Amino acid sequence: MIIPGGAWIVLLIAGLFEVIWALGLKYSDGFTRLWPSVITAVAAAISFWLLAQALREIPIGTAYAVWVGIGAAGTAILGVFLFGDQLSLLKVAGIMLILLGVLALRLSETA
Repeated sequence: MIIPGGAWIVLLIAGLFEVIWALGLKYSDGFTRLWPSVITAVAAAISFWLLAQALREIPIGTAYAVWVGIGAAGTAILGVFLFGDQLSLLKVAGIMLILLGVLALRLSETA
C-alpha cells in the first residue's frame, strides 16, 4: 500500500461495504427487488475486492476476523435503527466485545 497503514484503511472500508451488502440482503427481500439486489451484489463485490487487497499486507486470520467483526457490529447496530431490531443490555455487551476484539487484533499487528 502507498499510505502507511493503508492496508488497515482498506480493510476498514471493506468492512463498511460488508455492512452495506448485509443490510442490502434485507432490503432486497430475498433478491426479489431489483435495485436493492444490484446494490447488494455491487457492495459485496467491492467488499471482497478490498478485503483481498488488504490481505496483501495483513495476515488472513487477523484481516478476516476484523472484516467480519466490522460487518457484524455495524449490521447489528444499524439493524436497531433501520429495522427496529430489539436492543438489550446483552446485545450491547456482545457488540462491545466484538469491537474490543477488533481493536485487540489491530493492536496486535502493531505491537
